Amino acid sequence: MKVKPANGGVVVELGAKEAGLTGETSSPFSIKKILVPVDFSDCSRKALRYAIPFARQFGASLTLLFVTQINYAVGEFGMIDSPLMEGQVREAAEKAMEKLLREEVGDAVPATKQTRIGRPASEIAAAAKELDADLIIISTHGHTGLKHVFLGSVTENVARVAPCPVLVVREEEHEFLRA
Repeated sequence: MKVKPANGGVVVELGAKEAGLTGETSSPFSIKKILVPVDFSDCSRKALRYAIPFARQFGASLTLLFVTQINYAVGEFGMIDSPLMEGQVREAAEKAMEKLLREEVGDAVPATKQTRIGRPASEIAAAAKELDADLIIISTHGHTGLKHVFLGSVTENVARVAPCPVLVVREEEHEFLRA
């Protein structure tokens, strides 16, 4: 099977083994809800740029999800006001999500946004389950070595626990998406 861009969408070409799965006029895929986790990096914007043609091709809607993990600590002068900090983080994320939706998605496909606070991989998997997502399109920075050991990989953990297929868009790869 090959997936490639075509006229603002994507085309799924079936090989000889898959050809018996469907007729000429329909796709074997039913993708109606796509979850796109974002962290506002160029890499996550790239995943969003892949998600838009997928959504257009399959008549799907997008849900952009931002998850932040707040590490609670005791400050020099006592406890930090956690609810206030969470509110500020959520408010800033909501504004950034509105801007991202406006700049990257516009009116191209139906799209909504969510912000959550918690462990990113767990929250992404929970959101996919709650939304009954058919596909997660997520980016990876491709950290290796010690950076991977210390930072871990949210994408790798999402792929392990997700309740649906996960398309991983690497930061640097052979492109099949035309701008």
